[in-house]
Amino acid sequence: MMAGKDPVNIVVCGVGGQGNVLLSRLIAKAFVNKGYHCTISETFGGSQRGGSVMSHVRASHLEAPGVLIPRGKADVVVGIEPMETLRILATYGNPSVAVISNTRPVYPMSCIMGEKEYPDLASIKAAIRTLSGRAWFLDATEMSMEIGDTLLTNIIMIGALVATETIDLTFHEMEGILREQFAGKVADKNLAALQRGRVALEQAIA
Repeated sequence: MMAGKDPVNIVVCGVGGQGNVLLSRLIAKAFVNKGYHCTISETFGGSQRGGSVMSHVRASHLEAPGVLIPRGKADVVVGIEPMETLRILATYGNPSVAVISNTRPVYPMSCIMGEKEYPDLASIKAAIRTLSGRAWFLDATEMSMEIGDTLLTNIIMIGALVATETIDLTFHEMEGILREQFAGKVADKNLAALQRGRVALEQAIA
């Protein structure tokens, strides 16, 4: 847990189909298993696959916090899509917020149809760095493809998140959560993805 910070406010964002909701629920479950009071809320900006999805996870030692994080009060932003990360950061960020973002874009239909232009990744990363205290980037989508399942992108992001040491959850604790959630070969793939994210983040820091 961040020193002196209670509750800790985590925003998880992405687009539909990226596993944003599962990511946030696994984090919340890990906090609860550790004895925290935890609340979670989910907002869906579009009903179809590809619409914006945001979750608020709040964890406290003292009491169950309100479900919504106030504007400008996020402690950590976990973004599975880079432009969504920047968009959420503009609303919930502050000079001390920590950000971890996937770098693989999911192009909206307006960009695919040529009606709008998706910003270049370098510009997005620069803006995220400007709006945050600390920022880490990784291509979790590419890593999930290397493992053989793009549905593991969110689990790779969890592995990277715990490696940042910005929240009071350990790699071992998240392994336990995945073993509770999944079984057999599915569990093995998820555990491999968790490890892949941790290693990628540790290499980025080194």
